[in-house]
Amino acid sequence: MMQTIDLRGIQPTRAAFARLVPRPVVDVQAAMAVAARLIDDVRERGAAALAEQAEQFDGGAPATVRVPQAEIDAAVENLPADVRAALDEAIARVRQATAAQVPPPAETRIGPGATIVQRWQPVERAGLYVPGGKAVYPSSVVMNAVPAQVAGVASVALASPPQREFGGAVHPTILGAAGLLGIDEVYAMGGAGAIGALAWGVDELGLEPVQVITGPGNIYVAAAKRVVRGQAGIDSEAGTTEILVIADAAADARYVAADLVSQAEHDEAAASVLVTDSPEFAERVAAELDRLASATKHSERVRTALAAPQSAIVLVDDLAAAAAFSNAYGPEHLEIQTEHPDAVLDDIENAGAVFLGAHSPVSLGDYLAGSNHVLPTGGQARFSSGLGAYSFLRPQQIIRYDRDALGEVAGRIVALSTAEDLPAHGDAVTVRFSG
Repeated sequence: MMQTIDLRGIQPTRAAFARLVPRPVVDVQAAMAVAARLIDDVRERGAAALAEQAEQFDGGAPATVRVPQAEIDAAVENLPADVRAALDEAIARVRQATAAQVPPPAETRIGPGATIVQRWQPVERAGLYVPGGKAVYPSSVVMNAVPAQVAGVASVALASPPQREFGGAVHPTILGAAGLLGIDEVYAMGGAGAIGALAWGVDELGLEPVQVITGPGNIYVAAAKRVVRGQAGIDSEAGTTEILVIADAAADARYVAADLVSQAEHDEAAASVLVTDSPEFAERVAAELDRLASATKHSERVRTALAAPQSAIVLVDDLAAAAAFSNAYGPEHLEIQTEHPDAVLDDIENAGAVFLGAHSPVSLGDYLAGSNHVLPTGGQARFSSGLGAYSFLRPQQIIRYDRDALGEVAGRIVALSTAEDLPAHGDAVTVRFSG
């Protein structure tokens, strides 16, 4: 079902592995032209463009793009008891873990009368994107909203695609999760157009532009976030999901196969990758994959994802090479299921989130670990982080010098400004000591 890539005997350099990692045929760059066109249409025609895009790509045009408060309240009331309890628990756990991501202000005393204060200032307004499509993601409401709230963001707008099953309305479970979190500004809009609407605003909807846009989505949502970057900040390009499992012969093939299938059920474009130093273990996983893929509810989707170019079983010489391959890949989700997982972790640099040991599956992080499941994809974990309170915070330095402290360094400022042929810089200091 899955292709096998044999990298045994290959020098495990990052450059060599980077050329060999399995990737989707269509990447974010290829989707940017379409995303830019849809965003431009929303900027020019506003709500009319959003309605047409909803008809074309989502579940039909909603009766009202902004969801009335009464619908949100009703959705909260109608949440099944077990779902509400699970959401409440997820909110509490994510809030607890996210609190550690807000640094306290710090003051550095450079000298007498000379201080630098480092503070972390939240953005005033944020846009949260919760995907629709093949599944419903109330967990993504939690993962987006809780970090914004912990960071202290004052104003939040949430966008989610209209659903055909609900007459073009936002899925009620999404609305229920939003209501539990106190979010009252929800829009039935999806895809690239929604990202553009959040970035530039839509006057006729009363939608004000946001400063930061966060949340996962398909490849067009990821491309749209790349398009709007500069007009608004983004968390990362959290596109179609991916999992990379590093496992050795000591791992349980059933567990590994189940985890690979769990991510493949998201989307036909999902990436499931196993990296192992044991060909025999690889064969056991392949057999389990075939069995599980046949038995699971979304069998056709899973089989398509596992057979696609972005999924593979990768054979390497040893676990050091497995870690090197993973670093070159930069996976969204990295599982380490080996006899000594902490030893492998020591060699890991690039990953959105790391799941250690046999009993820390990605599904745990998707819902109730307390970690955040909005993570960079497509190799962007090599330079981007997952969503957190820090995604909504800006570090600011506050400089306070008194006259004596400035006088202490005045001569050196003049020396440097002269060396740079910017004498007015020096004059701005010396004028304070003349006359």
